[in-house]
Amino acid sequence: MLPLADTTKQQRPPVITALLVAANLGVFAWQIWLLAESGERALTSFITTHALVPQSLLAHPEDGAQWGTLISHMFLHGSVGHVLGNVWFLWIFGGNVEDRLGPWRYPLFYLLAGFAAAGLQILVDPGSTIPMVGASGAISGVLGAYLILFPRAWVWSLVPWIVPILPVPAVLFLVLWFALQAYNGVGSLLSGTAAAGGVAWWAHAGGFLAGVALIVWAKAQGWLRRA
Repeated sequence: MLPLADTTKQQRPPVITALLVAANLGVFAWQIWLLAESGERALTSFITTHALVPQSLLAHPEDGAQWGTLISHMFLHGSVGHVLGNVWFLWIFGGNVEDRLGPWRYPLFYLLAGFAAAGLQILVDPGSTIPMVGASGAISGVLGAYLILFPRAWVWSLVPWIVPILPVPAVLFLVLWFALQAYNGVGSLLSGTAAAGGVAWWAHAGGFLAGVALIVWAKAQGWLRRA
């Protein structure tokens, strides 16, 4: 299912979400420019330097640059479809989560979810030499937070093979989405790689669970703004 819009009305403009979308698109535009101007070798070097490689991070924990990839990898993407899919999900679900967390806590939440996503992927596959790129771990955290904050919302979705566009309960949409990530994650382990098909399924699952935990904690602390 592809989300097209949600029914939750935002009270404030999603400034930080828009900036995150712009940052992801801007970095990908830089990747395209680098490829066009300097060739594939330059692009590969750029991605290798800034992507998160679990084996490299664990082998050189004293190297600050390796730890920096925990952030930089969230803004790199492997294809046009990859970046557009990520920023679309972020745009659909991120604004309302930002609305409740506020412009200062929301980016911190986003980064923490991304760290947790990367951490679970590293834990599951510590010897991986495959560069991890993409914002999907952090965005998965946004989806987890949305599930807790707006369980009664509806998501207008493109549903192939049934009816082109249907309103789907957000709970159903997000639980099915998470179940698919977990199912593929288990399948990837059984197949001998935790990133089957080039997708870090466990990062998606880890980010989602982190988003749930973080937003529950934020609610308990009274850090959420009124809708």
